[in-house]
Amino acid sequence: MRDVAPPSDPDEEPGFVIAVIRTGGLAGIRRRWHVVPQHDDEPRWIELIDSCPWDDPAGTPEREADRYIWRIQARTPAARLERELPESALDGPWRQLVDAVRASSTS
Repeated sequence: MRDVAPPSDPDEEPGFVIAVIRTGGLAGIRRRWHVVPQHDDEPRWIELIDSCPWDDPAGTPEREADRYIWRIQARTPAARLERELPESALDGPWRQLVDAVRASSTS
């Protein structure tokens, strides 16, 4: 889903943040990773974000028992994006974005 980001107070939250939240699995433990890109690194992150099919409604697999569910959220100066995917759909550009966030996470 793509929405234009409303103006935000720069003192409240960063204007550019990417978060990945993993829930489910056998133990049902929730994990969260996020990154606030430095200004000079923003183009790389925007490229990763733009490579993902955020608006593609076709073929999202059904949730599977005891599998992870991934929620990917990206807030850039231009958009707010969010997508929830089952483990079986986390491939290609989605996997690249999630792996990059996890590797660079500040949490």
